[in-house]
Amino acid sequence: MGWNDTYDMVCGVEVHVEMATKTKIFCGCTTEFGGEENTHVCPVCLGLPGVLPVLNREVVNLAIKAGLALNCQIAEYSKFDRKNYYYPDLPKNYQTSQYDLPVCQDGWIEIETSGGMKRIGIIRAHMEEDAGKLVHSGETITTSASSNVDYNRTGVPLLEIVSAPDMNSIDEVIAYLESLVQIIDYAAISDCRMEQGSVRFDINVSLKPHGGGELGIRTEIKNLNSFSSVRRCLEYELERQADVLDEGGAVIQETRTWDEGRGMTLSLRSKEEAHDYRYFPEPDLMPIVIDREWVENIRQTLPELPAARRARLVSLGLSAYDAGVITASREMAVYFDQALRHFADPKMLANWVTGDLSALLKANNAAFAASPVAPEGLAEMLSMIAGGEISGKMAKEVLQEMYATGKTAGEIVQAKGLAQISDEGALTRIIENVLAANPKSVEEFKAGKDKVIGFLVGQVMKETKGQANPGLVNKMLKDMMS
Repeated sequence: MGWNDTYDMVCGVEVHVEMATKTKIFCGCTTEFGGEENTHVCPVCLGLPGVLPVLNREVVNLAIKAGLALNCQIAEYSKFDRKNYYYPDLPKNYQTSQYDLPVCQDGWIEIETSGGMKRIGIIRAHMEEDAGKLVHSGETITTSASSNVDYNRTGVPLLEIVSAPDMNSIDEVIAYLESLVQIIDYAAISDCRMEQGSVRFDINVSLKPHGGGELGIRTEIKNLNSFSSVRRCLEYELERQADVLDEGGAVIQETRTWDEGRGMTLSLRSKEEAHDYRYFPEPDLMPIVIDREWVENIRQTLPELPAARRARLVSLGLSAYDAGVITASREMAVYFDQALRHFADPKMLANWVTGDLSALLKANNAAFAASPVAPEGLAEMLSMIAGGEISGKMAKEVLQEMYATGKTAGEIVQAKGLAQISDEGALTRIIENVLAANPKSVEEFKAGKDKVIGFLVGQVMKETKGQANPGLVNKMLKDMMS
């Protein structure tokens, strides 16, 4: 039996998002990823004696923008606090964060579940500084003999988004995270490069008896950085907790880590409560007063968010599935809209964007933003198909050539002689020859065997090396045999 035969899961997620500012939250050091260890640092982010922080206004702008995108209330009065704990990657021995007066509260997003749309609450979103990074000698912290510390990431601005414990299945957790990251990406709050640690997930999960009962003791699994890791981690942790409960034991409230290689969670430390951090107001930073004009000015900069974009694409005639595929990637959605300005058939455009062009990009490990085929270039090629200048089959060859060379569809068609023959006069003699060479097929057609038309069209296409307009050939064959 699996855990879900006996228990219900309850899950909430804390998502840490590195905000897309050029400089850190309290100093002028770069937030650029990478660089030689401990070179993107200064006395402020290293926490040296005698320095004072200065708040980066763009951090507040992005926090407000994220809050609006997540349907949050934006606080008129907000402040920073010191979260005190000792860890090698925290040079000040406290983290400047927000505790009782966060910048954003009481938000929500909607996710699609097997039972329909479900609203997931967002308790709060608050600003804080990132810590440094431990560079372990082994695969993970639990298998390492030593660790070095790189403080380049220290002071990079974070937005911590805390969900309500509203998720009751692994699929709901993944749907929530995918939707949240999409919104953050669309609103340009972060570059959302999970492989670089720009978005990290802390999962709080517990089990309770089927159908009710008190909430179980939760564990927190920290620093997951991919949807697949979250899924595998939850699959393991839920079975682990169920085994403990089935044997009459008690789940311990603790912080655990996910070992990707071994496919299991491992205990790190007992879970701290808020009072363990001895929060107190940050004396070196003024409170933040946010007037409504500031909020409304930020609201004007919000782009079209994923749900609204999906609805618009469906209103243009796309299926919900196609609209979902296109909007799943902001880059693909932007590319699609740019191409749509030059080619007005959304369905045909969607087929090529999500089909052949996506396949080419994937095969070359490239993103839509770096596509050698520009949106207007794809639109030109599709216009040539719609106008009968080339066939769909020819277009596949043309697209590959466009991708490889950067040439336009018109240049390739002209250079390779790929133009589709749509001139009835030019086709008449070829069709007459095909009919004369296949009298038995003509008789079968006249006797009512319509399927033979496919064979005759194929013969004409063969004679024209695939350049005849198949729709026109089909019509002319029927007319001439009748």
